[in-house]
Order: sequence, then structure tokens, then C-alpha cells
Amino acid sequence: MLKPTRFFEKFLGGVGTVFYVSVLIIAGFVALAVTYPADVERMAEQVLNITANKLGWMYLVATSGFVLFILFLGVSRFGSVRLGPDEEPPEFSFKSWLAMIFSGGMGVGLMFWGVAEPMMHFNDPPLGLDAPRSVAAAQMGMRYAFFHWGLHQWANFALVGLAIAYVRFRHSSRGLISETFRPLLGERVDQGWGKAIDILAVVSTIFGVATTLGLGALQINSGLARTEGIDYNATSQILIIAGLGVLFTISAMTPLDKGIRYLSNINMILASGLFLFVLVLGPTSFIFDELTQTLGEYLGNIVQMSLVTTPYSSEHWVQQWTMFYWAWGLSWAPFVGSFIARISRGRTIREFVLGVMIVPVGLSMFWFAAFGGTAIHMEIYQHAGIADAVAREVPAGLFVLLGQLPWGNYAALLAIVLVCVFVVTSADSATFVLGMFTSKGVLNPTRFVRVLWGVLQLLMAVVLLLGGGLQGLRTVSIIAAFPFMILMVLMAFALHRDLTLEFRQRKEKNKLLQQRIENLLLRESEREAQRIAAEEVHPTAPDTPPEPEQDDGGVFGEPSEPPDEFRDKPE
Repeated sequence: MLKPTRFFEKFLGGVGTVFYVSVLIIAGFVALAVTYPADVERMAEQVLNITANKLGWMYLVATSGFVLFILFLGVSRFGSVRLGPDEEPPEFSFKSWLAMIFSGGMGVGLMFWGVAEPMMHFNDPPLGLDAPRSVAAAQMGMRYAFFHWGLHQWANFALVGLAIAYVRFRHSSRGLISETFRPLLGERVDQGWGKAIDILAVVSTIFGVATTLGLGALQINSGLARTEGIDYNATSQILIIAGLGVLFTISAMTPLDKGIRYLSNINMILASGLFLFVLVLGPTSFIFDELTQTLGEYLGNIVQMSLVTTPYSSEHWVQQWTMFYWAWGLSWAPFVGSFIARISRGRTIREFVLGVMIVPVGLSMFWFAAFGGTAIHMEIYQHAGIADAVAREVPAGLFVLLGQLPWGNYAALLAIVLVCVFVVTSADSATFVLGMFTSKGVLNPTRFVRVLWGVLQLLMAVVLLLGGGLQGLRTVSIIAAFPFMILMVLMAFALHRDLTLEFRQRKEKNKLLQQRIENLLLRESEREAQRIAAEEVHPTAPDTPPEPEQDDGGVFGEPSEPPDEFRDKPE
């Protein structure tokens, strides 16, 4: 029989304070939410009101700053830095790398909101600027969907991922959030400050991933309700989460280069098939027209949309939408960023920015143009009832849209499978990252630790769904993201300082190396000729003033003898 210490060492590995405190916090929250659901919900609403009303502008300013910072790193001299040794090739192929980024990032969100968000804006236009269910409301809804799934959302993931990948693979440090703060905190990273940062990252990740699991359960339940007649209620959603838990536990038992990698490739194949199905059988020409126009409006209005706060009205639209999206992205940033960092070894910073900021944003826009554009076209020109369906049940819009197309029932089943695989991939990726955070940064945490975090994620998702459904998921996301947003601002400063220091050291090293090479290759006569030539152009000034010439007297000494003509002649 194993002794207790050997048992913990075998199943938990090298866990420490961060693991035990994080588990205690999450388990305590779940217990309180189950025991006192009404009190927890009321307290969460109060914290939300304070955060959103008093400090909401910080979400907008910080996230916009992250976009500018990441794009700057990509186009600047820092873009040539490799996340690893200078000659190391990438660990994964470019195609598999992009598939894992997209699947571990926002696959579930795109499935949930691809039709729902444009339709919700169509029913209730952003900021109340247009008439409901008008052409103007439809176009503004598409523009804000592009905005919410554009550069700002992915900048959160890119910042955390780049900071962790840089310290982990460039400097061979631990792959922890706290390690990225070493340029600012120094040795305090190894003490209480560092542990507090990692605990905050773990808690933020749990809430962010639980939100995604909840959205996925709502989407799957809605699809099964239409295809299989299953009731759309909390009981069904809990059973769905339990089933998904079994699936991603099986995936969590496999190595990273097999389980998550294969699931991500399956995701991309299924998602591409569903996208092409809607693109070809839907209003293809309208989709491309919508994509082109909305992209232009997005780029033309991005600054204004980024900083809208409505200070002269009691409008809560920004809080319910833009602030929720940025908070959701911020709470996901530790998980998605760390996962992207783990699979980005060998990439340059410029490649990283392209793969994390540009390509996923482009794919998201194509997705919204296809699904959201098709829904708007059907609603305006065919009165398909998609807007009414979304008003009654938010996740229903996707399946009502697919039902309008040929072979829609088969497409709906494909969509359900795709959401399931997306959820399993996201949850599996999250358990991997949480295990890494709480196992002192090891790249391969034990299976027991990963499964444990998977169970806690499921419990958190169930509690949030029972406590308020979609609104409860939104509330917790905004609250949990705020403290980590402050850390990300400091993380950006630390990363820039690290990169600047590396380039300064590189410059000094190259200068010294060049001098040594010249001294080694030039002959003595050639070096002397160079010195003489330089001396002729700019004579070398002495470091110390020259010694004064010796004089017998003069002005400051004894009188010197007068010239001959002034000497006394003999009488």
C-alpha cells in the first residue's frame, strides 16, 4: 500500500500552494452557489453594477490598447524574434497549428452567436439608433458582430499567449502567468506575489471556460429539442454537460499531440463542411456582398465602436454586449493564451501575430457573413421567422436557419456534433492549461490533475446555468475578468521591457563580435594604416592637458634677461 506522500506524488505530481488554494476557492464558490443560490446571484448583480457603471470604460480602453500593442509587435523589429532557439523549427505544421488555435479559441462561441447575435441586434438595434427589424438595424447588427469577433477579441489571447511563449521557450522559464511579470517584480515572482497572480489566473480561467460550456450546453439542447424532441430545460442541459464531461475526460487521458490535435483537425473539417453547406445553398452572392460592405464599415468605424460608453444616457447596451464580450475574452485569455503558447514553439512573433490575430479574425468574419448574412436575407426577403425564434430562445436561430435549406435536418445533426466536438476540445484544452498552472508550469501535468479540473469546470457550468442561465453566464464573466485585465496591462509593459532588453543585449553582443572579428582578420599593418588615416581626418585630442612649457621667467616668473639693445653698455 502506498504511503500518503507517495500517493499524492503519483497522482498530483508537483502541485503546490496554487493548486490547493485554487481548488479551495472554486469548491467554496460552488458550495455557496448550491446552498445559497439567491444570495450569490444578488451579490453578483451588485458587483456587476459597480464594475460596469464605475469602471466599464477601463474594459474598452485596455482592450483597444492590447490591439495596438500586439499589431505593433508584429510589424516592428521585435517581429523577428523566435519563440525558442533561433534555428528551432515549429513544433506543429501551420495547418494543424491554426486548427488548434481556432478550436481552442472561439469555436463554441461562433456556433452559438453566428446567427443569434445578428438576429438579436436586428430585433433590438445597438444603442437604439435604428428602428427594430429594419434594413439599417440588420446592417448595424452585422457590423457589431464583426466588431465583437474581430481584432479586440483575439488581441486578449495573443497578448497572454505571446508573453508566456516568450518566457517559456525563449528563456526556458516556467510556463506560468506569474513568470511573465519577472521583469517588473524580480524575485518576488517566486514568492507570494507570483502565487497570487497564478491563483487569479486559474479562477478567471474556470469562470471563462464554464461560460463556454454553458453556452455549448444551451446550443446542443436547442438543437436536440428540434431534431429529437428533447425538452429544452435545465435538466436536459445538465445531462448534456455530464455527457460532454465523459467525452473530454477520455480525451484528457491522451497526449496533447494525439487527443486535442486530432479533435482540432476534425473540428476544422466539420466546420468547413457546414460553412460550405450554408455558403453554397444559401444566398451566395448576398453573403459576399454583405461580407464586403460590413468589412468596410467595420474598418471605417472601428475607433468609434471601440470607445463608445454612452455617458449621456441610461443605455445599458454597451454593458450587455461589448463589455460582456471583452470580459469573456479577458477571462478566457489565461486559458486560450497559455494553450496557444504551448503549441507555438518555434514560431516567430510575426508569425504568431499573423496566426492568432489576422487569420482567426478573417475566418470569424467569413463565418458571420455566411450564417448571419443568410439569416438576415431569409428574414428580410422570405420572413422565415428566425428573428422570432431567437427572441424566444437564443440558441434556436442556427437550427431554424438550417431548416430553411435543403437537407437541413442532416445539417442540424452535423451542427450538433460540431458543437459537441468544439466543447470537448475547449474543455480538454482548459484542463491541460489549468493543470499546467497548478503544477508549477510543467508542460505535461498528470492525468489525475487534468481530470480533477475537468470535473470542477463541469460543476461551475452547472451552477451558473442553474443560477441564471445566459444572463448568469454574462454576469460572472464580466466580474471575473476585471482583476485579470489589470494584470494584462502590466503584462504588456513587462513583455515590452523584456524584448527591449534582449535587443539591447543583442546589439552589444554584435558590436563586440564585430570588433573581435576585425581584430582577428586585419593585419597589424592594416590596423596601423586605418589608425593613421583616421588620425589625419580627425587628430586625436589628448585625454589630459599638455604640460606647460618650461620658461625662465616671463610674465609669471622671474624677470628674464633683456635683449642686447636694452642692456647697459660700459661707460
